[in-house]
Amino acid sequence: MMISLLRSGGLLAVLALLPLGAAPVIGPSPRLQTIVDGAVRVTLAEFTARSLKSEHLAVTLVDLRDPFRPVQASVRGDLQIYPASVIKLFYLAAAHRWLEDGRLADTPELRRAMRDMIVDSSNDATHYVIDLLTGTTSGPELSDAEIAGWFDKREAVSRYFSGLGYTNVIANKKPWGDGPYGRESQATRLFQPKRNMLSTEATARLLVEIATGNCVTGARSAQMLELLARDLATKIADPDDQAKFTGPAVPPGAKFWSKAGWTSKTRHDAVLVQLPDGGRYVLVTYTTDHASEREIIRSVARSVFAALGAR
Repeated sequence: MMISLLRSGGLLAVLALLPLGAAPVIGPSPRLQTIVDGAVRVTLAEFTARSLKSEHLAVTLVDLRDPFRPVQASVRGDLQIYPASVIKLFYLAAAHRWLEDGRLADTPELRRAMRDMIVDSSNDATHYVIDLLTGTTSGPELSDAEIAGWFDKREAVSRYFSGLGYTNVIANKKPWGDGPYGRESQATRLFQPKRNMLSTEATARLLVEIATGNCVTGARSAQMLELLARDLATKIADPDDQAKFTGPAVPPGAKFWSKAGWTSKTRHDAVLVQLPDGGRYVLVTYTTDHASEREIIRSVARSVFAALGAR
């Protein structure tokens, strides 16, 4: 095993690198399944009065203590769910693949957009990255033939992940505040599904590959981690800052990387946590129809980390 020590957002990340092109295979774990089932059960009970039901939650937990043999467990982990801004993690990985292959020019403007897309979760920055990845732009509506060709190009990122063996990944839409308009709206009307889609298991797999240095290359995985690093010690007033989704439930002294997503209907978080004992875990929690309930994700995480500490 080759170990590379790399500084990630002020935190020391350890990337365990498998042979080139050999991403780790994630196996099942009865122990983790007990932990995840218990965390979901506790959270559902805690929020019964607020009508939280099992269909509103999806969770995947991965144990990375052995980076060559990670294991996982899920509740509704293969269900396609609208991912909100978590999809930006997939656009980031695709951008690094395109850069590595020479399909994109490595410019300061692209790097600025990649940074803002992840650190600030900027939709505008994401629009620019998607334009470059797919060779498409927003604009007026197109003819039937033109929109079909346009949408085929827009499918480039989805095809890339499908080629890697990912399932349940639909990454062909721009994230909007008030839109979409023009050809973006036209494509939404014409082509199914109408929105981006991910599962918690697909999201966890990508985080595992980044954490183990197997997303594109070890060096590029480290660059992705730099953007995902969150400083839990910094006092931030915004209650919906990305560090505050799972962050308040992370044990003291842990290191933390994440990408969150939030809309009027969804609240999600995908995190990599390195506990004080050195153990590393990926925890992905998607919630639907309870977007204003900040404590649901934290409840799942608290139960998970408490159980992991009790081993």
